Amino acid sequence: MGFFSGQLANVVEWEEWREDMVFWRWNNREIKKGSRLIIKPGQDAIFMYNGKIEGIFKDDGEYDIESQIIPFLSSLKGFKFGFNSGIRAEVLFINTKEFIIKWGTKAPVNIPALGMPGGLPVRANGTFTIQVSDYVALIDRIAGVKQQYCVEDIKLRITSVIDQLLMKWITKEGRDMFNLQANAFEIANGIKEDLDMQIMKDGMTVTGFQIISFNYPSEVQDMINKNAAQNMVGDTRRYQQVSMTDAMASGNLNGGSMAGDMAGMMMGMQMAGQMMEHATQNIGTAQSGTTASMPNFCPNCGQKTTGSNFCPNCGQKLV
Repeated sequence: MGFFSGQLANVVEWEEWREDMVFWRWNNREIKKGSRLIIKPGQDAIFMYNGKIEGIFKDDGEYDIESQIIPFLSSLKGFKFGFNSGIRAEVLFINTKEFIIKWGTKAPVNIPALGMPGGLPVRANGTFTIQVSDYVALIDRIAGVKQQYCVEDIKLRITSVIDQLLMKWITKEGRDMFNLQANAFEIANGIKEDLDMQIMKDGMTVTGFQIISFNYPSEVQDMINKNAAQNMVGDTRRYQQVSMTDAMASGNLNGGSMAGDMAGMMMGMQMAGQMMEHATQNIGTAQSGTTASMPNFCPNCGQKTTGSNFCPNCGQKLV
């Protein structure tokens, strides 16, 4: 009896489970009387017969196929297992989670830029998330001919078009080619919409797309940094504050070194001297303004003034 029970019973489950696997097909075996279906959390099971979907089961657990699965299949509801015969059905297991995939440009994307005939070479990297959304489309386009499908397969397909989409969305009117990070959110949203349209027909959807950073060649990055530093120098007060902070931070990092202390002291003396200079200039301007305001004739009686603060004829205040 034990010999026959081993022949007649089997377990239908995802045998080669991996976190990075999108789907896996159980096939080429006969489902016998007494078989059980095991669905683990994060999995859906699709019963297929002759290439057609018979039923989709989404609740995790362990089921008796004859009594709990067969009655819900489209064209196999009345199927009766024989003593030593079963059905040649396939079960496609789907991973229902969102997959987070890293991406990066394979080569620099040459963005058209004024004064650079060959374009501005830019690299970028980030992540995107994807999830199975349409089982019928997935089977028609991919699962019908594949035993399994992994994250790496998706990555190879999507990253092959990311470079083209970066070019499209970076060159939108008004983008600052030397500060693309400021527009990273809008660029990423545009790429997400385009990618989603392309992959939707495969039964999947792009649920998120992020750009972590844009990277320029070292010589271009040096130019950007230098330009930023020159702009900062244009704001003297800001430059002084940043320089003083750097000097003090350098002293702290060096354990309070003499060089750091001297740098901080010199910067403080320089700032104090400049503040005194500005104050002196303001006082001089105020004084010169007072002398220039003395009238030559009294505005009340017309008497010529003598340099006094009051008119010698009528006593009118002149300053």
